[in-house]
This record gives sequence, structure tokens and C-alpha cells, in this order.
Amino acid sequence: MKNVVLLTIDTLRRDVLGCYGGGNLTPFIDSIQQQCLRFTQAHSSGPYTQAAFPGILTSSYYLEYGRQKMLSGKRTLISEALQRAGIVTAGFHSNPYISAYFGWNRGWDVFYDSMEEDVEEEVPYIKAGAINSKADRWLASHVAAGAGYRPFFLWLHYMDVHEPYVPDQRYIDLVDPSVRPSRAEMLRLFKEVLLKRDVAHKETVELLRTLYCAHVREMDDAVKELVGILETREVLQDTCLILTTDHGEEFGDHGGLSHDGKMYSELVHVPLIIYEPTRQQGEVSDTLVSTLDVSPTILSLFGLDRAEAFEGRSLLPLQDYPPRGVYGEAVDKHGSHEKGEEKEVHYYREGDLKVIYHERGDAWELYDLRADPQERTNIIETSPAAESMKAKVRPRVRRFQGKQDR
Repeated sequence: MKNVVLLTIDTLRRDVLGCYGGGNLTPFIDSIQQQCLRFTQAHSSGPYTQAAFPGILTSSYYLEYGRQKMLSGKRTLISEALQRAGIVTAGFHSNPYISAYFGWNRGWDVFYDSMEEDVEEEVPYIKAGAINSKADRWLASHVAAGAGYRPFFLWLHYMDVHEPYVPDQRYIDLVDPSVRPSRAEMLRLFKEVLLKRDVAHKETVELLRTLYCAHVREMDDAVKELVGILETREVLQDTCLILTTDHGEEFGDHGGLSHDGKMYSELVHVPLIIYEPTRQQGEVSDTLVSTLDVSPTILSLFGLDRAEAFEGRSLLPLQDYPPRGVYGEAVDKHGSHEKGEEKEVHYYREGDLKVIYHERGDAWELYDLRADPQERTNIIETSPAAESMKAKVRPRVRRFQGKQDR
């Protein structure tokens, strides 16, 4: 494959995609599945952006070098590894946590993070359509030389599914035409319900979910537009597109809203799809994989060896992927921002078992996901596998002490 596009969609629950059993919210993504390798058991390395993106773009864990706001110089960005190999790199997004200010602009020939743009309270980010347009302009310039253009890696990150949920009415109508809130009412729900994590009223939580789903439908149109751009620029047939998310979103699943420092499936069990337009038949894999595997997979698609600092493994060829468990880590933040005093939280999944550890209170949870996919019954006190699962996590707690950047 000559080129790779990585599309990360912030806050995208796996179960809202039609190809994962989520109904008809994503007709375009569903329509290309015959050209896709879809992973049913992909897991994020963290439940919110700061904890998850080191896994996707550096194939390393959030707490590997301590709790640092700046991207550690000891991490290798996929853009750095590719740039050293002569691949042209371009990134377009609108998330402040992965901006140049925090060091995420290393290794990019072109890097747009929107931090100098004016945004509105209702839509505090640059929308996917504008991100697509910027990528299109860059592509047009890059491929102007015709078939002689250099291979490229293009990363786009959409924020459109992220709170506050203030979708256009035309997308709400596609989800539930009986719902007709004003933009002021949707913003009020964000401030007075979502930010306060108020799940007291089920009908209000369902309304928030409806608005979220309207954004999912809008996002699907943006993905369709992006693929159309690749086709118009005559690069689609030479390009592999990887679609995933940093984390999911909670709607009262475990007593909260948004995406706090929790390790339940609605936040860390994520979609992961590899779209190859020249593929003759779709494939579904139930292999347990991690978002740490995304960057090694990108290197392998370019015929490059895994970077020394990467902790994940290439997903391709799938038959060579080593079976193993998956980890995730974060801090138990509650609300939009980390405050600094939060304790660590970890998870490990192996087969159908998943263990969660909360440093605060030295508390453990264990779930059998086959028997209890909603993670309701904690079997840590009764399962014969409890001690072996705990042993997988214990060495990871506070392991960064003495490893921080000086």
C-alpha cells in the first residue's frame, strides 16, 4: 500500500456503529465493510483523550513516564518514525490535549491543531467538514505532480461526536424526529446535566444519548466525504484507511456521563476498522487487540519495521499477531480535567475475564464478560482466577517512579 490514512473519531462508542450492531446511524461506514477488516475485540489504552492517545500515536501507555502534560521525549510518535523513513506526514485535528502546545507536533511535515482559531461555546472545535477541507487542500497540493508523488501518511481527528451535543436538527430528525430542542436548550443540558454528571432522570439521559447519536450520523457523512476526497484526488486505490477512536462515552451505564476515569466497556471497548478499497472480501476478527497496535500496523503497511519504543504489535498479517491480553491505565478523574491529586486506575483483559484496579481504596473488580457483558456482577471474591488476574496488574501500579523525565 502506497499511502495510509488514520481517522480517529473522538468519543465514538463502538455500539453505535451499524456494523457493530448499532442500527442505522452509520450507513456509509456500514456500506464499505466488504472492503474492511473489522476487529470486534479492540480495546483502548485509556478512557479519555490524555490517557488514550499515547497508545494510538506512540504505541505506549499513558503512565509509562509518570503523569506529564507534555509528551515525553522518550516516546516515539508514528509521525517521527515515518518521517525518518522518508514518508510525508500530515495531521489535521482540533483537540487541545494533543496540540503542538503539549508536544504532539513532532515529526509532522504539516500539522494543524486549530488552537489559533476562534470557536463557539456550542461547538468548541473545528468541525469535520472543515478538517476534511484542509486535508483536501493539502492533498491537492501534494499529489499535483501526478503518479510521482511521495507516499504519505495522513491523520485526521474528528471532534464532532464530542460534547456539548448540539447537532443540527436535520441530523436529529434522522435519529428521532419527535425531538426538537433549541440550541439554547441543548447547551443548557450540557451545562446543567452532563457537566454535573446528573443521571437522576433517565429520560434526560436518553435525550442526551439521542443528541449524541445525531452527531454520530453527522460524522458518518463526514467519513463519506473524506473517502470521496481520496477518490477525487485519485489516491483511494493506493490508500489504506484505519478508523478508530480514542475512547467511548457513558450514558448512565455505570452511574455517570461523559468519559471519566473508568475502565468499563462503554469507554474502552472500541471500534477498529481497516479499510482497503482493493480488498475483495470483508473479514471480521475476534482477536483481542489494543489501540497500541495501530502505529506498528501503520509502519508495517509501509513495509517498515516496528519502532524500538513501540509496545504494540502489527495487526497485519493477522495470522502472525501474537495472542495476549490487553492493558489500559488512567487516573480516576471526575469531570473534564485532571486536577493532579487523582489516584491511578488500571484494567487488564485476557480472554473473557477483565480485572479493574482502583488505587483509591485499593479496590478490585473482576468480570466475566461472556456471562456478564454489561459488567454488573463483580466476581473478585469468588473467581478462582482472581489472584492470577491481580498479578497481571500489580507490577504496573506506580511503575513510573524513577522513570520520569528530568
